[in-house]
Amino acid sequence: MPTVFITGATSGIGEACAHLFAKNKFNLILCGRREEKLTKLKSKLSKQTAVHTLQFDVRFKEEVFKAIDSIPENFKDIDVLINNAGNAHGLHSIQEGSLEDWDAMIDGNVKGLLYVSKAILPIMIAKSSGFIVNIGSIAGKEVYPNGNVYCASKFAVNALNKAMRLDLNKHNIRVSGVHPGLVATEFSEVRFKGDTERAEKVYQGYKALQAEDIADIIYFVVSRPYHVNIEDLVVYPTAQASATILNKDEN
Repeated sequence: MPTVFITGATSGIGEACAHLFAKNKFNLILCGRREEKLTKLKSKLSKQTAVHTLQFDVRFKEEVFKAIDSIPENFKDIDVLINNAGNAHGLHSIQEGSLEDWDAMIDGNVKGLLYVSKAILPIMIAKSSGFIVNIGSIAGKEVYPNGNVYCASKFAVNALNKAMRLDLNKHNIRVSGVHPGLVATEFSEVRFKGDTERAEKVYQGYKALQAEDIADIIYFVVSRPYHVNIEDLVVYPTAQASATILNKDEN
C-alpha cells in the first residue's frame, strides 16, 4: 500500500485527508503538535489501515528532522507528502502588526514547508517517484486588506510550489498546489486568538467550504494516473468571488 505523510493532521483539512486516505487504504504518517489528538486519530484510523504518528512543530527544524529520522522502516517509503500545516495570526494593518505573529506565520507557512520537504525529498528522489501537494490559499493569489504578512507567506508557498515542480521534474516527482478560499475550520479561531464569537461570524450567512471538500480535491489530484499532474488548483465556495467579495445573507 502507498504511504502518505500529512502535516497538520490533527484538525481541519489535514484531519479530513487522514480519514479519506485511510478509507482508500493508504498507510498514514500523521503529524501535528497536539499529541492527544494524534493518539485519538491513530486509535480510530488504525481500524482501517496502518498508522504512525509524529508529534512535532514544523517551525522548528531540529524537531522536524529528528521526527522524520525516527520513522520506522515499514513506513519510510513515502509516496505522497501533503504540506498542510500552517497558520494565520491576527488581521492588522502592516503598521499595527505583531512581530510575534509575523514570525509565527513565516516560520510555519514557509520555513515549515521547506523543512519537511527537505527531509522527505531524498526518499522520493532515490526512487524517482513521489507526489508533493502544497496547501496554499487564495491569499497566495490575491492580497487583501490587513492580510499583508499572511498573504506574503502564502505567495511564497505559491512560488515554492512552482519552483519545486521545476527542480523536481528531472526526478519524475509530481508537485501540485491547492489553494482554498474560505474553509470552515479552526483557521479563524487561531487567527483571532481564541475569540470564538468573532471566528464564528466569518462563516455565517453563506455556505463555506468544508474540510472534507478540500480533502476530496486533494485525493482526486493525487489519484490521477501518474502521467497527469494537476499543478495548480484554486477552490472557492460558491458564495465567494474573490478574497474580498462574498455573497452573504445578512438576515
